[in-house]
Amino acid sequence: MKRKILFKYLFLTVTSLLFLANTASKSQSIYEPVDITKVKSYVNQMGKMWTFDDVPVKLFEKEYGFKPSQEWLDDVRMSALQFSSFCSAAFVSAEGLIMTNHHCGRGYLPEISSEGKDYLWDGFYAEKPEDEVKIPGLYVDQLVLIKDVTREVLDVMNSGNTDSEKIENRNKIIRELAEKYSKETGLTCNVVRLYNGGKYSLYGYKRYNDIRLVMAPDFQIASTGWDWDNFTYPRYELDFMFFRAYDENGKPVKTNHYFKWSKNGAEEGEPIFVIGRPGSTQRINSIAELEFFRDKTYKYTLLLFNELYKVYYEMFMKHPERHSELLNRVMGIGNARKSFAGRYKALCDEYIMAKKKDFEKNLREKVDSDPQLKSKYGFVWNAIANNIDEYRNYIDESMAFQINRFSAPEYLAIAQAVIKYAEQMKLPEDQREENYKAEKLKETLQKIYPENIDEELQAKLIKAHIDYLTGILGEDNSIVKNYSGGKTGDEAAWDILAKSKLTTKEKFDEFIKMKPEDILNSDDPFIYFITQTKDKLNVVKEKIREINNTLQVQNQLLGEAAFAVYGDQIPPDATSTLRISDGKIEGYEYNGTMAPGKTTFYGLWDRWYSFGKKSYPWGLHPRWQKIPEGFDLSTPVGFASTNDIVGGNSGSSAINKNKEVVGLIHDGNLESLAGDFIFLEQNNRAVGTDSKGLMQALKYIYKTDRLIKELESGNISE
Repeated sequence: MKRKILFKYLFLTVTSLLFLANTASKSQSIYEPVDITKVKSYVNQMGKMWTFDDVPVKLFEKEYGFKPSQEWLDDVRMSALQFSSFCSAAFVSAEGLIMTNHHCGRGYLPEISSEGKDYLWDGFYAEKPEDEVKIPGLYVDQLVLIKDVTREVLDVMNSGNTDSEKIENRNKIIRELAEKYSKETGLTCNVVRLYNGGKYSLYGYKRYNDIRLVMAPDFQIASTGWDWDNFTYPRYELDFMFFRAYDENGKPVKTNHYFKWSKNGAEEGEPIFVIGRPGSTQRINSIAELEFFRDKTYKYTLLLFNELYKVYYEMFMKHPERHSELLNRVMGIGNARKSFAGRYKALCDEYIMAKKKDFEKNLREKVDSDPQLKSKYGFVWNAIANNIDEYRNYIDESMAFQINRFSAPEYLAIAQAVIKYAEQMKLPEDQREENYKAEKLKETLQKIYPENIDEELQAKLIKAHIDYLTGILGEDNSIVKNYSGGKTGDEAAWDILAKSKLTTKEKFDEFIKMKPEDILNSDDPFIYFITQTKDKLNVVKEKIREINNTLQVQNQLLGEAAFAVYGDQIPPDATSTLRISDGKIEGYEYNGTMAPGKTTFYGLWDRWYSFGKKSYPWGLHPRWQKIPEGFDLSTPVGFASTNDIVGGNSGSSAINKNKEVVGLIHDGNLESLAGDFIFLEQNNRAVGTDSKGLMQALKYIYKTDRLIKELESGNISE
């Protein structure tokens, strides 16, 4: 009996410890159970994405023994670039050479590939300057002006009487300031909202419009591991690409601001700085809003991407002849899916949420302890919570009923256009929109139906759409049941296709000959779905617009409160604008083992052989399958660092204190996805391509002598 009691006690004790360990964040060792009730937050968990007008040089000096001068900061800022595809980049020579990630520029490669060439799959190299290929529509921006315009914006904004008026006033003055300074300076100017609106800065950019491709590696090495390795570490890929900016006379841009190339890279523990434009974070947001993301928006968005990923992965595996086309879709959707999965997991993590709650509690206490701050901001958390509660009443139908051209079956877009046509036809001709009057009507109808529809793909998208609707609204929802015919899975999809009058051009042509009333009252499943949701969606969207206007005002007050309490002790949330983030290369604990600070080329070929030399997902392009003579497998190919980065930092240069490139950031590890809400340095890592590994690949694999000499010297080689 005693042994049974003892065993029961031990079982319960171990179970309790495991529960505590499971509720702990990934930032905690699996051997250190955490008492959630004792979790504390710290100011440094708001991250290290510093704006260039508020760089904590004293903190750098204390942490790294390095105090950058204003001249150093200005040179670094002017060396960095914003890539027009919402990535980061930088000048890496005095003659306009630009470095960014392959995944930032690969979308341009198919359209510029010469006849018989596939620059996406096989790569590209301009052996001579005249071989560099201009990329239509591509530009880069260089940040040359930062001006504080907080007072101007807030004075105009706060003159509004309602939340909607305040947002309208704010948007108007922001446009006016951007236009004024653009005209005065000749720069491309915009106003940036920092600390949710606690601070407003005007940024002025010099734009370079003539951008030409210099070198791109093969797709396979730039994405080794494809989506499986995305947002993971250890990594073994070379995600890089080189371009060049040309001036208005068609000559390479001359610049005094560029990052030189490091001969030795960075050592573990050495301070490095990531210079780039992180996209967005939500670290200041209230607990009420984070819980709303967890329960609603992120949950449903992840559901959508899960369904889409299944569709395109199945198509990719079934149709090897469409490899490039479908792999791009698999990777794009897989990237979004993993990104939301990581953030959703963070929001479900009790340890992380306990830290966020403690931060909010501390901030509220500091506000309440100051009569002036309390009078101005003390109410804001309750006000946000009340609006979020109202938001919950509308978000399900909003997300379920909206038709996204990217994800919805193509027939729903056709149905929308047909319904618009029928509604217009019910009006006298003089009251119709121009495109529906006699002289343009035929042309409008011809544009509705696409030339080619992939029925197999559309059937899978219909199934995904039904599963998505069911996941949000439930299988007993009347619209879901009538749309799907009460069926599920493939059966529902093919049943809908059989019933619809929109699945072929011939059926469509006959259908639009019907009277407008008959079209609108049709039992076509796609027509039914649009007509049954359209009016309700319009009402819901208007309510959400009103709620969002109020939330924007309240979140601005929240940002003002945080800025009033902490000032520049904490950086503002990411805003797709240039930042400098400090850190160092450092391994970390994960999955019960250790990840190294750096990985080597040994790992690249280990993956290739370990997974049976298959083309997906750890395959190698033929040029990589044989190790060249002289190629040093112990050379670092990748690294993990404690720099604070998020999406948008792709293409950021990692530099040392000498302003030399030691690496190129391409993403973060899985643990970094929690960085949308909190920065936990224990295992939040930026992941990059090591400069030494990149240079070795240029030398031994790609044999790009001209490019190598330019990187080493900083000038074009004659």
